[in-house]
Amino acid sequence: MLGKRETLYKLMMHRGYPEEFSKLICNELGTDFLCERMMYYIAGNEKHTLEDVADEMLSLKSFRDKLVEKHKAEYAQGKINELYNSLNEGIDEDED
Repeated sequence: MLGKRETLYKLMMHRGYPEEFSKLICNELGTDFLCERMMYYIAGNEKHTLEDVADEMLSLKSFRDKLVEKHKAEYAQGKINELYNSLNEGIDEDED
C-alpha cells in the first residue's frame, strides 16, 4: 500500500503538474494528514494553477502550525493546573 505522500505525488503527476513542483509540495507537507487534505484539493473537478496549489500548501502548513501551538498551550495549561491543584492540596492538609 502506498503512503499518503506517494499517493499525492502520483495524483499530482496524473493531473499534469511538473515533477519538481510535485516533489516539493509532497516534501513540504510532510504528514499524512496534510497530504490527504491536499489530495482532496487536487482531486477536485478543476486543475488548479501552480500558484493556487502553492497557496493551499502554505495554508495547510499554517493550519498545522496553529494546531500544534494550540496543543502545546493546552498541555502547558494542564501542567499549570496540576501544579496549582497539588499546591492547594498541600495547603488544605496543613489546615487540618
